[in-house]
Amino acid sequence: MTIVLNDTVRQLLDSPHPAVLSTLNPDGSPQSSVVWVIREGDDLLVSTERGRRKERNLVRDGRVGLTVFDLANPYLYAEIRGTATISEDTGRAVAVRIAEQYLGPGAGKEYGDASDGAVRVVVRITPSKVLGNAAKA
Repeated sequence: MTIVLNDTVRQLLDSPHPAVLSTLNPDGSPQSSVVWVIREGDDLLVSTERGRRKERNLVRDGRVGLTVFDLANPYLYAEIRGTATISEDTGRAVAVRIAEQYLGPGAGKEYGDASDGAVRVVVRITPSKVLGNAAKA
């Protein structure tokens, strides 16, 4: 079933609000990370490094939750549940796009620098359920 995000949820995701990404550790306990997120259609994209706990968790179990809220009005929020897939961030293009949404045009240059040798991956979240008061707006 395809979930279509409403305009309020889209506006939250299109603004530079930090989000909390929750995955499942091997023992079933939750693992949460503050992340930057962008939207591509109704899918959500997060950039991370290969080998980080959230990436390892998602490779093993793609179930994910992401909560985003308006910094000026923290009671306006959306919790998005879904499944995630992982792919390599070729040329770090997604990392740069995300950094520029949060930091401004041209600010993503350092995120595009691969000289550190780290492999960046894209976490693509396909929503299956949207909760919170932004989802009802």
